[in-house]
Amino acid sequence: MYSSGQHSLLATATRRRSLLLCGPAASVLYGVMIWLIRYPGYDPISQTVSELSAWDVPTRTLWVWLGLLWSALMAAFAAGVWQSGSRRQSLRVSAILLAAYVLAGLAYPFASMHTREVLAAGGATAADTAHLIIVSVTSALMMAAMISAAVALNLWFRLYTTATILLLIGFGVLTAGDAPALQANLPTPWAGLWERVNIMTTLAWVVVLALLLIRPATQRKTGLGDSRARRGKH
Repeated sequence: MYSSGQHSLLATATRRRSLLLCGPAASVLYGVMIWLIRYPGYDPISQTVSELSAWDVPTRTLWVWLGLLWSALMAAFAAGVWQSGSRRQSLRVSAILLAAYVLAGLAYPFASMHTREVLAAGGATAADTAHLIIVSVTSALMMAAMISAAVALNLWFRLYTTATILLLIGFGVLTAGDAPALQANLPTPWAGLWERVNIMTTLAWVVVLALLLIRPATQRKTGLGDSRARRGKH
């Protein structure tokens, strides 16, 4: 039987676990979005994810609404990371950066890009410039969150995060290299694939962080691991 204090700790650990599980849920949702949402003529290998929410494309409304759901899940995940970092300040810094990442991303619907045809015809507006700025800001915030979380956790996770960041930089450079061709409405055979590899790498990192935090946090806060160990000695 648990005391009232243990019940309180167990309830807190359960809430934290639920918040952390929102991270993998967000990753699954976004993975489905980038691979399954498309409009006639859209090619996920050669076209970027941003083109799914561009002004006047058929998938824009669906993308925006699902994007809001993804934002809510990621905000909950950031709260879970915050609660997991009571004794690790760098983990709480990571949570703040993740929250900032989500907040910055909420501007995307108001700063969507125009279609390739419009850009090639000189129809770019301030929204297109803002879109590029937001992409840069959110990318920087996510990498900073990764670094802060890695500092708080074990060596294996630090090495994994380092490899993740190197992949993000590499495929980010490949994606950016196709930007001039996109704006000129020229072929970009692999732009969508480069960007999706980048995104999937980030989504995987979120899943790994969540799973790494869930079990240790639950055992530490409930004291179940210690109590079981004590019972085993008697």
